[in-house]
Amino acid sequence: MDRPFIYLDNAATSFPKPEAVLKAVDHALRVVGGSPGRSGHRLAINADKIIFEARENICRLLGIADSSRLIFTSGATESLNLAIKGILESGDHVVISSMEHSSVTRPLHSLSQKAVEVTKVKCDKKGLLAPDDITKAIKKNTRLIVLTHASNVTGTIQPVCEVGKIARERGITFLVDACQTAGVFPIDLESIPVDMLAASGHKGLLGPQGTGILYIRPGINLSPLKEGGTGRGPSDDKQPEALPDRFEAGTMNTPGIAGLGAAAAFLLEQTVEAVRQKEMLLYKQLLEGLIAIEGVTTYGSSDPGKKVSLLSFNIEGLDPSLVSFRLDEEFDILSRSGLHCAPDAHKTVGTFPEGAVRLSPGFYNIPGDIDKTIAAIHRIAKER
Repeated sequence: MDRPFIYLDNAATSFPKPEAVLKAVDHALRVVGGSPGRSGHRLAINADKIIFEARENICRLLGIADSSRLIFTSGATESLNLAIKGILESGDHVVISSMEHSSVTRPLHSLSQKAVEVTKVKCDKKGLLAPDDITKAIKKNTRLIVLTHASNVTGTIQPVCEVGKIARERGITFLVDACQTAGVFPIDLESIPVDMLAASGHKGLLGPQGTGILYIRPGINLSPLKEGGTGRGPSDDKQPEALPDRFEAGTMNTPGIAGLGAAAAFLLEQTVEAVRQKEMLLYKQLLEGLIAIEGVTTYGSSDPGKKVSLLSFNIEGLDPSLVSFRLDEEFDILSRSGLHCAPDAHKTVGTFPEGAVRLSPGFYNIPGDIDKTIAAIHRIAKER
């Protein structure tokens, strides 16, 4: 479908969605309609089947052997809050990087008021973490290490496997924020040392907003973030112990999960590797175009192999919010400016407090979109 704009804000939420996602959401609302796990009639059973198939599809996509370990949430914010608040107690110590999203730093700030100690390990100017710095930050009471898989400011891919090995060797739980990598970068949770992985459903996974996931490795015990009806489990006041019911209290978002399951099936058919190859060609085209423009500064690694399809930049002498506004109003190019809910990351790369303009090509962009974007930025830079 032809659109009167170029959408380059896929790091915030992917758009458009695959047609199968739209059909799955519509079918769940128009035809199924029942509440999963709550009744024995056909519509409730069909809703339960939708949830089950979506869970299985996502597990195949991420290399999860036991689908009961995959929890559906309202988004990555809930997933991260569940993982962080469910494991940390007063007196514990947690290590994070300086590139983390507010969905990590704000829950930890809240817990720091309750005697949880937080150490932020500073990354380099490109947003890359040195694993040895994680080792140096570990203390006797370190309970958790949290690391974004790829920064939502620079797109830099972090050394998750190396940090995971450090955590595993010391018996420390390792939580990965995969919001910018799930669906666009190969992830196999059977082969990488990750204890918990959180992701939003509406970004690289191509699902609807209001969906998210949390993987919990066997042996990791969390306290629920919320408790209530599950439709299964004991008949007393105690929250069920069995997963996934323990962490899925309340009526499930069946239409959203239906769309997410269809999106996962779409990605399995396309393959994540093919998605990444397509997106990185667009990223490389964008990067080469921007670095050739006088007055433009880009942030993060220049090596496409160490990035996801996300590029933040500034034009000398111009406020990033103005640049983003002009791209929208004059050129019909949709971007995102500001601090991207990651002020520590902007402090790390030197763009605080103004932030930067972020462009994030996605699966449905084409090279022509990038050509028009480069030309628009060149014009804005020339007129400054």
